[in-house]
Amino acid sequence: MKHTITLIPGDGIGPEITAATVRVIEATGVDIEWETQILGAQALEKYGDTLPEASIEAMRRNKVSLKGPIMTPVGKGFTSVNVGLRRALDLYANVRPVKALPNIPCRYPELDLVIVRENTEGLYSGLEHVVVPGVVESLKVITEKASTRIAKYAFDYARDNKRKKVTAVHKANIMKLSDGLFLECFYKVAKDFPEIEADDKIIDNCCMQLVMRPEQFDVMVMENLYGDILSDLCAGLIGGLGLAPGANIGELGAVFEAVHGSAPDIAGQGIANPTALMLSAIQMLHYIGERDAAQRLETALFDVFKDGTTITKDLGGTAKTNEFARAIEEKIKAS
Repeated sequence: MKHTITLIPGDGIGPEITAATVRVIEATGVDIEWETQILGAQALEKYGDTLPEASIEAMRRNKVSLKGPIMTPVGKGFTSVNVGLRRALDLYANVRPVKALPNIPCRYPELDLVIVRENTEGLYSGLEHVVVPGVVESLKVITEKASTRIAKYAFDYARDNKRKKVTAVHKANIMKLSDGLFLECFYKVAKDFPEIEADDKIIDNCCMQLVMRPEQFDVMVMENLYGDILSDLCAGLIGGLGLAPGANIGELGAVFEAVHGSAPDIAGQGIANPTALMLSAIQMLHYIGERDAAQRLETALFDVFKDGTTITKDLGGTAKTNEFARAIEEKIKAS
């Protein structure tokens, strides 16, 4: 089956890691036609818009996109392209698997959990305004519709991937109405999945438990801001954002991306680590039904880590981006 997928190379190291990722995907033999589009600073310079309609339309039409990192200024400049993209495409579920890789030093080498984050509302939506000079108000909006939808996604994911437990993360002891509604919706949905254990953790306790005993968690579901924070915390448990994949999924399509930054300080040097985007590509291959290719790519990637002789500088190796990709490509072709 032929697939048409939108490719967003991104900023900084984005073009380098997307090229390496496309290379290993194509080594699996999957028939993909790539339609390249731009977002962010490049699009602003060319079209005067960080989210040009032509790019959004291509992503809607093709329904699946692979995206490199996009730079977002801190405290000034244009607003987050990632947030805008999620709204434009209604990508309501952010899915971040957290799985330790072979030979990468970390506290929990057996760690294997999944963060499911609601993407469309909550504090992270950026609904804020100046009340009077010196006073800023930020609005947290939680709805029954979005809370139910993300809870159902988490339980469906657990069932489809043979996971045993889903944990809701919240602060309902303080935010009794907003987080209380989220928690209420979670337990209503849980009734439809009796074979899956359902429990909940208050966000601050959850952070402590993740550091002390992360093996107690399986699938975790939460509202927007909590998910942004916890997914990075969990990435740190396995070695950092450079090893953490991510997907933003909606009812009409999905975007698979590296969740780390664009690292402009090392752009163009050929030393960037494409692992996060390659892991996201594995998610993408599963999503489009190319499970055999996904498994072959994952096995090859893990074998390169097990060998430990062709890994990038950030992981203690000496391999360039292209050398790392070539090693994976060779293992795929040998399989």
